[in-house]
Amino acid sequence: MNKLLEKINKLPSDLIKEVDDFVTFLIERNKHKTNQKIKFSWRGALKDLKPQINSVEMQHNIRKEWEEHVSH
Repeated sequence: MNKLLEKINKLPSDLIKEVDDFVTFLIERNKHKTNQKIKFSWRGALKDLKPQINSVEMQHNIRKEWEEHVSH
């Protein structure tokens, strides 16, 4: 960390401002990644299919379709 500070201190003031802006950008970008919560807006979207098919059958059907698609 000290080496980084030493390097930054060797820069002219306009470039130090750029470094500061970039570090601020990185901090803000990282905040958005770590504070995002999982959304379950899709929950219940397939409830109309429940009488016809259960989740395990649906997984098997999806797997079968995927395998057919990949093999072509």
